[in-house]
Amino acid sequence: MPSQQVLEQKSTEVEAIKEIFKEYKSVGIASLKKVRASQLQELKKSMKGQVYLRVLKNTLIKIALEEMNQAELKKLEEYLEGSNVFLFTDLNPFKLALLLEKGKVKTTAKSGDIAAMDVVIPASNTGQPPGPVISQLNAVGLPTKIENGSVWVSKDTLVVRRGEVINERLAGVLSKLGVKAVELGISMRAVFDNGLMITGDQLKVDVAATKRSVEVSNQEAFALALEIGYASKDTIKPLLQRAHQKAVALSVSAAIPTKETIADLIRKANAEATSLSAKAKPKAA
Repeated sequence: MPSQQVLEQKSTEVEAIKEIFKEYKSVGIASLKKVRASQLQELKKSMKGQVYLRVLKNTLIKIALEEMNQAELKKLEEYLEGSNVFLFTDLNPFKLALLLEKGKVKTTAKSGDIAAMDVVIPASNTGQPPGPVISQLNAVGLPTKIENGSVWVSKDTLVVRRGEVINERLAGVLSKLGVKAVELGISMRAVFDNGLMITGDQLKVDVAATKRSVEVSNQEAFALALEIGYASKDTIKPLLQRAHQKAVALSVSAAIPTKETIADLIRKANAEATSLSAKAKPKAA
């Protein structure tokens, strides 16, 4: 049975965890699988003042959640498996996820790793002399040819898709070719934010695509506002310019002389007079 000292220590840790939960509005859970200790230390330094990172035992977290007796918080329990790091913060959950993504680094794969992206080997010189490497490349589906004493990949070839497991044979080839197909870093499993549980998949945001979507929506809204004559700080200037152009065109059409239309009216009258004079001239016999 655990000693009294061990029980007291665990009780103290549980109380500390409960206080941390009360201090921050969000708590994120990220897997420590394939995360190096050096990366975790670097992340702690880079996020200091914004995120409080703690590696805590799942059993202690469960006890703390039970004692806090908050139904919403208990949603975290389904993610309490494996080795995790807990991130306590007041940051927006999506900003937190983006910070973690930026902290990832690409590295060469080992057998059993998961591909972080679709890996396409381009048609190129491998820099390897003819020999066993040819059969190694062919074994993973890479077509080869020999040119100028080197083995070449003869056409662009997809060797593994994002999310697929990289086997030992492919890992060896990718390492030989210097291809980095794996990302090391922390990936969010979920964030509990003000009573809302947001999964890791929901936290993934394509920033570039979102930016493009916002820009297109802004352009369409601007065009619609101009079309219906909706005045705002963004549309008032072009609306006034358009109204002025239409007023001038109407004044010219109605032959109303003003400071803005007099020149156009004179040019119009002159053109009409010239045209009329030409028509009035008698034709030569």
